[in-house]
Amino acid sequence: MSKVLRRALGWGAAYLVLALLPMAVVIALLRAETRGPGVEFGAMLGLLALSVMALQALVSGRHRWFGEALGYDNLLQFHRRMGLFALVLVVAHPVVMLTSRPAWLDYLDPRDETLRALTLVGLLIATLLLVATSLWRKAFGLCYEHWRALHGLLTVAVVGGGLGHALMVGHVTEGLTGWLIGGLIGLSLLLVAETRLLRPWRLRHRPWQVVETQPVLGDATTLVLAPMGRHRLVFAPGQFFWITLGDSPFQLQQHPFSIASSAERPERLAFTAKRLGDFTATLPEVPVGTRAFIEGPFGAFLPDPGNPSGAVMIAGGIGITPMMSILRTFADRGERLPLWLIYANPTWEEATFREELEALAERLCLEVIHVLGEPPEGWKGERGLVEPDLLARRLPADDGRRDYFICGPGPLMDAAEGALIDFGVAPTRLHSDRFDIV
Repeated sequence: MSKVLRRALGWGAAYLVLALLPMAVVIALLRAETRGPGVEFGAMLGLLALSVMALQALVSGRHRWFGEALGYDNLLQFHRRMGLFALVLVVAHPVVMLTSRPAWLDYLDPRDETLRALTLVGLLIATLLLVATSLWRKAFGLCYEHWRALHGLLTVAVVGGGLGHALMVGHVTEGLTGWLIGGLIGLSLLLVAETRLLRPWRLRHRPWQVVETQPVLGDATTLVLAPMGRHRLVFAPGQFFWITLGDSPFQLQQHPFSIASSAERPERLAFTAKRLGDFTATLPEVPVGTRAFIEGPFGAFLPDPGNPSGAVMIAGGIGITPMMSILRTFADRGERLPLWLIYANPTWEEATFREELEALAERLCLEVIHVLGEPPEGWKGERGLVEPDLLARRLPADDGRRDYFICGPGPLMDAAEGALIDFGVAPTRLHSDRFDIV
């Protein structure tokens, strides 16, 4: 069993224990005079929903002691799926309860106990909005900064309201269970405070500034940052940072970007982004001298330079950025492990860094394979999509040790991952970067 799999199983087991412990205690201490199986089952669904919602702060908080072992990309996908699971639990809780005891429908009547009725309905609506605005942010017309503020407010409202509801009902939150639920909520609030308040407070003493803005192929922009002072950031190639532009780190505007520059040159950090979102569209206009604050590094998108089998990298569009950090670092270090890069783009004009990749291929033991959706006349390279037959034709046979790194649009990543697994590559040797929250 690989080290990554052992860590994932260990943290997965810890998560299950924390999520199920309050419910397990209630079941173990359940009184003989129960309210009927349907009501008790509905109550357990509500208790589990509250536990899952409280643990979302742990999963999404970018905590290195937790996230580095599993990969932040994996945690983001897990966070989203557990959010949907929590929504199902929140909806199922009143449905099961009211189906078992139809008389309790009176609790939703605002003419009797108006505050209670409005609170229960408000909790359900807040949960629906929390999930819907996360899944369909752009459809709601929310910019990232406004969504981030709304997401935080709705989360606090749902978790706080759910705790109040559970404690007021009292039947399943007496004694030890109440302390367990209160402890989970307290942990959640502490983690949120550490992420939103303590980290920016520490960052304010380590400002950076934009020293260069460069337009690059593919409708992209590279920002080069230098520290304002003697501080430095030590990072590994392939990692990413959260960046805040402005005079203060206490802002809603904070976005993740993969580092594109060499880890051997930490005094100048380069980030390259394509104009795809409401924030990245403004990057070409960022003036030199703009102050910035950097949180990180994060991520485990890291090739092993000691692996004699080398690494395969598959990139689509601007997904080339973490690969550029890897290649630039390896070139600066004089690494000679075998490397293969499959780089897919719609057109040749959108192949960001194509000229530098040619130069890097001369300095490294690197084979660059361009794949174009709409190749120019006379193109002799690969064309179409990154499909299984292309991977089988252009990549060496897997030897059971080589690692694979994939970054790009979702369809490309899905196709590449599926093909490599079909070829016999172990999932633990697939490293994917799917950050798409901006």
